[in-house]
Amino acid sequence: MHLRGLSTRRRTWVAGVAAGAVAAGLMSAPAATARPAPDPPLTTMSIKSPPGGANVRVLIFYGSAAAGEESPVVNAGIEAIEKIGLSGPAGQRFAVTATKDASVFTDETKLSRFNAVVFLTGGGDVLDPEQEAGLEAYMEAGGGFVGVHDAARAEPYSDWFTGLIGARPASASPATAQRAVVEVGDRRHPATKELPVQWKRPDKWLNWAKNPSGEVHTVARVRESSYQPGTGANGWDHPVSWCRDYDGGRSFYTGMGGTVSSYDETDFRSHLRGALLWTTRLVQADCKATITGNYKAERLTQPNQPGQNDQIGEPHGLVTAPDGRVFSIGRGGADSSQPVITDWNNPDVGKGKGEIHVYDPKTKKVTLAGALTVFGNKGGGDELTKVEEGLLGIELDPRFEDNGWVYLHYTPHARIDRDKRMAERRVSRFTLDRATNKLDLGSEKVLLKWPVQIHSCCHAGGGMAWDSKDNLYIATGDNNSSGFSGGYSGNNPEPNYKGVSFADARRTAGNTNNLNGKILRIHPEPDGTYTLPEGNLFTGEETAEGGGKTRGEIYVMGVRNPARISVDQQTDILYAGWVGPDAGAPSTTWGPAKYDTFAVITKASNRGWPYCMGNKQPYRDRNLPDPSKPLGWYDCDHPKNESPNNDGLVNLPPVTGNNIWYSPQGGAPDFPRDANGVPSYKQEEATYALPWLKGGGQAAMNGPVYRYDADSSSAARWPAYWDGKWFVGDFYDSDQPRNAVITDPKNHGDGGLPVHSESLKKIVPIGNDGIKNLMDWKFGPDGALYVLDYGRGFFTSDAKSALWRVTYTGGGPTPAAGQLARGTQ
Repeated sequence: MHLRGLSTRRRTWVAGVAAGAVAAGLMSAPAATARPAPDPPLTTMSIKSPPGGANVRVLIFYGSAAAGEESPVVNAGIEAIEKIGLSGPAGQRFAVTATKDASVFTDETKLSRFNAVVFLTGGGDVLDPEQEAGLEAYMEAGGGFVGVHDAARAEPYSDWFTGLIGARPASASPATAQRAVVEVGDRRHPATKELPVQWKRPDKWLNWAKNPSGEVHTVARVRESSYQPGTGANGWDHPVSWCRDYDGGRSFYTGMGGTVSSYDETDFRSHLRGALLWTTRLVQADCKATITGNYKAERLTQPNQPGQNDQIGEPHGLVTAPDGRVFSIGRGGADSSQPVITDWNNPDVGKGKGEIHVYDPKTKKVTLAGALTVFGNKGGGDELTKVEEGLLGIELDPRFEDNGWVYLHYTPHARIDRDKRMAERRVSRFTLDRATNKLDLGSEKVLLKWPVQIHSCCHAGGGMAWDSKDNLYIATGDNNSSGFSGGYSGNNPEPNYKGVSFADARRTAGNTNNLNGKILRIHPEPDGTYTLPEGNLFTGEETAEGGGKTRGEIYVMGVRNPARISVDQQTDILYAGWVGPDAGAPSTTWGPAKYDTFAVITKASNRGWPYCMGNKQPYRDRNLPDPSKPLGWYDCDHPKNESPNNDGLVNLPPVTGNNIWYSPQGGAPDFPRDANGVPSYKQEEATYALPWLKGGGQAAMNGPVYRYDADSSSAARWPAYWDGKWFVGDFYDSDQPRNAVITDPKNHGDGGLPVHSESLKKIVPIGNDGIKNLMDWKFGPDGALYVLDYGRGFFTSDAKSALWRVTYTGGGPTPAAGQLARGTQ
């Protein structure tokens, strides 16, 4: 039995109606008379814990502070819930009792019989203090609560009821029903798992005085761009249904159900049914997964000792081993106290150390596994000084536990040509002594190598990933200067050093015969060689245009700087992100502003750079003899590489549109197009299809697709809610993305926009003392998220450079298995 009273924290009475605009925002009915908080407690009700039993009953309360007849919405809601209770499998049916008599909340015998209470009430003060105390006692005993639409306006002076509901309506919300799109982000909860991700339906949409996301578990949001939200709009994150474990019980609220027609909808009844199954204890559900307080971000590595990189190098990538160890790489920048050599006459120009560190979760210690001597340490400065080469990527062999093989993507200093300012990029296999965490540098097997120019910075790429067939994907940047094109297409053919262009990405990313600006796919063999899997963009044997103009390693061409890639081994879909150029605004002469890009890549393709970006938005061509003068617009469906620096095919594969692109102005900008499909590029005419995105300073950092392991016993693993969601982020943390998104398998391979997004910024914490400069992020075998923070400088490591771990602490679904009303279902 459960015995309790009304404590002083339970109820706050506003001192007078005149004291509050509160009433205007929270009540649709006339304001009730304000009263002081009761003291002593008003109830000692003894509520059965948990309320209800195997003979499941639901109480619908529809009392209202407004005089007159019941709303037609109430009648429709009662009828719908009664039908829901009689439908479905026999083990999930329940009886329904409806009443407007609030005295039921002070009758412990009656109230203890009900597994859940539904509020179909309108606004106003519908319970007196003793009745609210009874409802509170009911929840503390483990009861269930479902609030529908105007229930958010009930008990407007009660802090406890505000917590029970989760949010209060803003003072301004649309008064009439409108058709809108509901984004159903929770694909696991019984209230939403059967619904379409994009659910189109009419209703009266409430705006919220305070957005509850992060304090409640939001299961669905309404897309404000699909209707007119009015002056009280909440923006791209506009929750409409949510739940949480509250005060000992379970609370579910939906802002939908504001129209009679809602209750005739099959999908809306499914939504209510799932909410009732959970709150009545007929099924378990997770209502904790997006509550930010249920996550813990912990820094794993300490700052380096002065003058040493004993804990971490200049962070540039990580990978986790099956036993939980985390390998991180340092690109090549030294501690800021160490000298850098920029003089090309010096044999040690740019010489740096690309370190491999290993964090062991068992000892919580870091071992320096090894260091490669790389070209990658010239410090900062302009593009003819700084460099982004170095140790760029790391992966472990799929059979690492047996063979200890580590694959590294790097630029060896020993292979630079200081005269021509050329270097060799390579992917090599090394063997790790797994007992000592030391890399055998003499075990190197060079799988793949290719030339890169190093006269000018930038865009080295570097990420690597495996698919389920043991194919290795290797991301390479376009090896091209950001300058000499005004920040638009990197297609200036003129600048060169000793005959090698460094400002024309048509030489690299747009070239079918060059491995830069690509995502390569090879199949490493045990002897240190590789073979080519079927299905790459080219075979290398094409006879077009005289033959010898393609490379069979190319899986994706037309990418600018893909620092991070991932492969979802459940689907073998490749996910990639790359950094865009520097133009701060679109140009009617040259084309789009800088677009940082993310793509779902389901097959070999051309992603457009330097011809097209975003959803096939073309740039303007330029060429000799005067690259300052614009030529025609590129044809994204029939691109041609007519650069004098091209040694590949002229006729290129058609461009595939990308899924996510963002500029300083916003997410997924697009423009009206003329008869030839060329956008206007007038900023005042732009539309933005992804309002949750914005750039400015921006550097896309692709993340993983999370896969929940139901067989894992790890207490740190992220919950099943996140399964199948794709993590996209940015190096920067202000307005830039750090989000989990859902894409539609029907069109995501062709550039379809994400259908749902939610912020991760409170879970993967931003700010100077958090993970401010996100450099890489991957889930480990324990289901925790491992994240590299680059630090606060560039081309160096500093006290903020660190490896972090973000774990889930919220526990399992509720109610506990032993409290299910009819046992395990």
